Amino acid sequence: MNSIIRNLLLSFALLAVFALVTGCKNEATLLQVNDVVSDPGAFSGDITVVGIVYGFAQTDATIAGIMDKKELQCTTPNCKKVLLPVKINGAMPKVGAEVKVSGSFTAAPMGQVLLAERVEVLAQHPLGGAR
Repeated sequence: MNSIIRNLLLSFALLAVFALVTGCKNEATLLQVNDVVSDPGAFSGDITVVGIVYGFAQTDATIAGIMDKKELQCTTPNCKKVLLPVKINGAMPKVGAEVKVSGSFTAAPMGQVLLAERVEVLAQHPLGGAR
């Protein structure tokens, strides 16, 4: 009987140590713009997206259009960049900024918009011909 209790206690202790070592991380999976732009409605809850600020909405300067980082490789003027609209409250990143945006999608007159809760500028890229 004592060995059963000792084995149970040892098992619980090992599980507790394992939980402490691995941690309980609640970090969202890091996505690229191309991962979400085709069907943003498929994502519920908080997500984190990395992209490049390409421009801002003419009707609302707090909405940035971010493109996938792979679009930086396109050097011809005929590239059709697909932009993900991001609503940013606070300091606006510059055009060409590589940003990591955390937030959730919300319905807007123009469609689904990523409502940014956190924006982190990772790098700055030169963009020729960006708006």
